Amino acid sequence: MQIAGQMACVAHRGGARLAPENTLGAFRNALALEVDAVELDVQMSRDGQLVVFHDNTLERLTEGHGNLLDRDFAYLRSLNAAAHFPGGWSEREQIPTLREILELVKGHARVLIELKSSQRDGVYGRYPRMVPAVLEDLQIMKMLDQVLLIAFDWELLAEAKQRQPEVETGLILSSEVWDVQAEGWVAGACMRARELGSAWIDIDHRLLTPESAQIIRQEGLHLAAWTANTPEDIQHCQEVGVEALATDRPDLMLRSSMHV
Repeated sequence: MQIAGQMACVAHRGGARLAPENTLGAFRNALALEVDAVELDVQMSRDGQLVVFHDNTLERLTEGHGNLLDRDFAYLRSLNAAAHFPGGWSEREQIPTLREILELVKGHARVLIELKSSQRDGVYGRYPRMVPAVLEDLQIMKMLDQVLLIAFDWELLAEAKQRQPEVETGLILSSEVWDVQAEGWVAGACMRARELGSAWIDIDHRLLTPESAQIIRQEGLHLAAWTANTPEDIQHCQEVGVEALATDRPDLMLRSSMHV
């Protein structure tokens, strides 16, 4: 995922403060804004359907309840993913499939796909066959060269590279998955990225300093960041050399001089 000469504007979950996150409505809105890329979260229903949804449970975003991994696709499809959007949303929004989003976005923007872990009662796991299912959708859509796969669970990225070496991957780097207090933590993360065949570091913007950004570039890796939503934070990301920035407010970034 290369956007030469500018900090790419990535609509985080389609622009989560502008429209109900991870819905077709959100991604349509992002495309209307002419963003460079969109970011989405992919999980699996109990019966093996790839769905675009962030949370492991359904209550925050829908009128449904329970763990996503325990629900069949038909139940998930019956829910309104715009049910609790602040300020209301005029249209009912179904939880979309990965294929639906790819079909909408293809030819208009690049896609960052976060491979999510499953979770029940605080215990994390992995969705069986999620990685091959995602790769199959990308192959069918002929979009392997238009996406960046990212994950907190870096072993999912290793599996993706093993199965499809040409797909680009990026390590999501945060204090939750890496000891950012340790000496040399940035260089250590870069070394791990190279071991996994990942060309990108996707870092929590709060961890970004000129020094950490410089180390990532010196290590020959591309630098993405998430999720900056104020003019000050967006400006900071630009100043330290972020190549692709995920934001819930792509409108704010695009209408300013920060998208250059």
